[in-house]
Amino acid sequence: MTTDPLETLRRLCLALPETTERLSHGEPTWFVRGRTTFVTYADHHHDDRLAFWCAAQPGVQEALVASAPERFFRPPYVGHRGWLGVYLDVSPGLGGGRRAGRRRLPHGRPPAAGRRAR
Repeated sequence: MTTDPLETLRRLCLALPETTERLSHGEPTWFVRGRTTFVTYADHHHDDRLAFWCAAQPGVQEALVASAPERFFRPPYVGHRGWLGVYLDVSPGLGGGRRAGRRRLPHGRPPAAGRRAR
């Protein structure tokens, strides 16, 4: 298994149906049906960080950037259209010290053993 961020991103993108890859603005970029860009690799593009930019649903960019600015950002050129930037040079955890899989009930206590939080 590779730990190279570009190879991992390439594998994930090309696993999706009707996806192709070609260079766009000097960076590997993935397209749907050869036309619509949905992910662009950003190898230190306008800063010293490794990242990718992807199309996002309305409101997602703002929510993620506000919740974890160490991981997410508004990319240049396409950020005003809602695209999301994701830094690849940070640990793959959820950020902010949170742990995946740990849920809390609305009153703040973890669920009892053997019971799932809703």
